Amino acid sequence: MHLLSLVNVLLIALMLHCMTSAKKFRWCTLSDAEQRKCSYLARTLQNILSSSDPFSRVSCVRAHNTQDCMIKIRGNKADAVSLDAGDVYTAVSLYDLEVVAKEEHTEGNCVFAVAVARRGALNIRKLRGTRSCHSAAKWTSGWNLPLGFLLSKNLMYWDGEQPLAKVVSRYFNASCIPGIGVSSPNLCELCQGTKSYVREKNHFCEVSGNEPFSNSDGAFRCLKSGAGDVAFIDHLTISNVTDTEMDQFELLCPDGSTASLKSYRSCNLGQGPGKSIITRGHMKRITKRFLTVIQNFFGRSGKHRSRFSLFTSEYFGGQNLLFHDSTQGLHVLTDDADMTDILGLDYVGLLKELGHEGISLDHSVIRWCCISSAEMRKCEDWALSVRSDPLVCVQATSLSGCIEMIKSNEADAVTLDATHAYVAGRCGLQPAAVEYWGGHYDCLTDPNELLQGLFEKGFPSLYALAVTKKRMKAVTLSDLRGRRSCHGNMYSPAGWLLLSRYTVRGAVNQTWDCDLNSAYENYFWKGCMPGGEGGLCKVCVGWEEVGRINGRCAANHDERYYGNMGALRCLVGETGGRIYGDVAFLEHHSLQENIAYLGSSGWAHGLDPSDFVLLCPDGEKVALTEWKQCNLGAIPPSVVMTRPVITAKIYEFLMKSQEYLRSSEDSTFQLFKSVHKYGEGDLLFKDSTSCLLPTGHYGLQDILGDSFMQLADSVFECTHAGILDFCTSDICAGKKK
Repeated sequence: MHLLSLVNVLLIALMLHCMTSAKKFRWCTLSDAEQRKCSYLARTLQNILSSSDPFSRVSCVRAHNTQDCMIKIRGNKADAVSLDAGDVYTAVSLYDLEVVAKEEHTEGNCVFAVAVARRGALNIRKLRGTRSCHSAAKWTSGWNLPLGFLLSKNLMYWDGEQPLAKVVSRYFNASCIPGIGVSSPNLCELCQGTKSYVREKNHFCEVSGNEPFSNSDGAFRCLKSGAGDVAFIDHLTISNVTDTEMDQFELLCPDGSTASLKSYRSCNLGQGPGKSIITRGHMKRITKRFLTVIQNFFGRSGKHRSRFSLFTSEYFGGQNLLFHDSTQGLHVLTDDADMTDILGLDYVGLLKELGHEGISLDHSVIRWCCISSAEMRKCEDWALSVRSDPLVCVQATSLSGCIEMIKSNEADAVTLDATHAYVAGRCGLQPAAVEYWGGHYDCLTDPNELLQGLFEKGFPSLYALAVTKKRMKAVTLSDLRGRRSCHGNMYSPAGWLLLSRYTVRGAVNQTWDCDLNSAYENYFWKGCMPGGEGGLCKVCVGWEEVGRINGRCAANHDERYYGNMGALRCLVGETGGRIYGDVAFLEHHSLQENIAYLGSSGWAHGLDPSDFVLLCPDGEKVALTEWKQCNLGAIPPSVVMTRPVITAKIYEFLMKSQEYLRSSEDSTFQLFKSVHKYGEGDLLFKDSTSCLLPTGHYGLQDILGDSFMQLADSVFECTHAGILDFCTSDICAGKKK
């Protein structure tokens, strides 16, 4: 009996071994030409490998389109395929597939999205009503990045309440967008694939090699044939254009200009991830081994490249078969790589904004980023006071944290001072509105008309001030080394950036450290610069609860010396005159009101503006009222920053909100006032704000000004900022123009 059982076990093991060894690795193909190349790869492997090697038996599974490939892989009828990043996101999020490798090109895994047209025919800002050719629906270069660009520049409007395809169908006169479906017939009108009622024979408007205008090569073919006026493709397609094509076609640049086809690095609509290879979860290890084997044999420097070239397709009657022909190699991923490692934060955020997961309630919600409990209280009052899109208040620990949350699609908008706005711009965020610090009566005029006038004559400015107590006779601006300093926060325009020109980067300071934070720590004896470290935190006081000090030196209002009000508190000193600074760097707005508030709120009884003086660059000391003549420089307006695609949505929410609050006479909530109700100044917006204005087509450089941008560029060139490390770690961030 035992012997019989042993025989049975051996027979079953032998059967399992035979079944396992007979199983073929199956690659999914999308055209007849791709099927031919795949079959040749399979035969070549069979000739090279021993019959016992599992990869000596590879089969090629013909699919109808990319979605069919995903279904076949999920259903265990195929094992792997290389897909555009847009389809990769769909494969992972909707089909529960996994990514195992990326195609790498000479410029990495990222591709530039470009718009191509005949020379002298079009302007990127005037595409409405034209005929368009796209590589495919939901693909990086043919759909996601171009539509993201058009939406971010307010050239196309989408309220999120209807499918994006409907908006696109009204924007273009006719199109070929393979894979778009049948809901908008004009989006397939230009396509050339064979039509049939039999699904397997219908290739019209499909993401398949049998649709002549599918993929980037097909979209360019659509343009060259005269069917379309503009083609949205990737830069890899134009890297090998002929001289004739160079003369006939040009790139459409974001600023409305044009450039030669070879100028895609400086003239493009954005950059996103390239193609990746997907498989089922339990096939990850085997697929990685397969990719490693074929690359070692048939890659650019493969030992059997003379027998078969993995990244060449011409011999099989097509282009970019199995992999893109410009692929330099396959980068096999580690097991712990997640979606943001593979596609990048920016790209994943863009796909969510474009509704790749379907339209949900989240699309109508505005998530405003707050940095303290005081801001949360004001934000929640704001949410209860307006009748517009739902407002949700989310909290970070600093303005840099808000930038990170917005980039990560965990929040939608925040108001940033000029320096933080500069940082946010480098992180890929975009201005949606700008604070106007002029007269309230100006806000009653048309906002676009007011904005145009401001760009001609300049924005009303706030000024950076150096303030000290009148009784401190020895303190002067030129002799602050070794003093105790009070700064609103790290990166603030007044207390960090503009201040540097008169202290650590001044002409009299010959030994300044290139890193601004390190330089300040060596320059001042000690101070309070919320968000800083070391000696720049020694004067900070945090807040006290049940006998414990919390939030000391935090870059938010939980540090009582944070912001303009906090820097003033720091100069006055904690209740009883303890723990104070010799000089405070803050903004001129609301200064006298803040002094009066501290004088009446119990912080310092009887405080009066006459107790303070300004330190001037020429060494003089003057009254606080002389700020126009005695300051450290003009501060550009604060900016509401958000992700590019939702700028119009954020601006519309703000306009509805401030219009409703302006007309609601019984409302006790004031959007631009904070101190008396919440005990802190400049919550969510500066208290000096009269209204918010649209940014229109103006960029961050237009708003902040050349001189401020140049100063910020020079400082951040060698000043370490953790938030910039976070932003530039995104997979395509280091390669953007």
